[in-house]
Amino acid sequence: MNIFPAIDIKNGKCVRLVQGDFAKLETYGDNPVAVAENWVAQGAKNLHIIDLDGALMGEAVNKKLIMEMIEAVNVPIQFGGGVRDMKYVEEMVEAGVTRVILGTSALSNKNFLKEAIQMFGDKIAVSLDAKNGYVAVKGWTELTDVTAAELAVELESYGLKTVVYTDISKDGMMAGPNFEEINNMKNRIKSNLIASGGISTAEDVRKLKEMGIFGCVIGKALYTGGITLSDVL
Repeated sequence: MNIFPAIDIKNGKCVRLVQGDFAKLETYGDNPVAVAENWVAQGAKNLHIIDLDGALMGEAVNKKLIMEMIEAVNVPIQFGGGVRDMKYVEEMVEAGVTRVILGTSALSNKNFLKEAIQMFGDKIAVSLDAKNGYVAVKGWTELTDVTAAELAVELESYGLKTVVYTDISKDGMMAGPNFEEINNMKNRIKSNLIASGGISTAEDVRKLKEMGIFGCVIGKALYTGGITLSDVL
């Protein structure tokens, strides 16, 4: 299973949110480039980088910083946050991003998603962030009436190969992931499933591996020491 240390960027700093709430923000580093280098030095073979400002504003807010991070480390990076047009997708792929994660744009503009998949294939992933099973968009600030599982099945029919599934209610709570919903999602789709939200112990990671999950994103637990990267690797 692939382990993805999470680096979320807000105002140029490495932060973690609690349940996607921008009012509950904790800073874990003033230099995201150094944070990325640190995880790689500890053995990380992948990184999960999100531009939270970009997700909120719908534009490439921290692009310069993201580019510096890509250049600083030599491991596969999946990146998302504010990717709302093909030009930005192309820039990120050309810069060396392994997987570009689309969020709000995939839900609001299906043609954009189809075009991106057609052009870049498995370099495109979609982040499905859910609360009580329903998809949230615009940096988790708006809830839709579409369930994550339903949407995943539809997106897969377009050729999507990777889904990043986050349970917002679990995110940053250090109380374990929503195994039931993750399993439900896994049973509904054939795509690679990357689980995110609430992963707080090595046992959580082990359980996800036993479920046959493709990968997991670990955030707060790595920054607070609840999980040691070398242990789970």
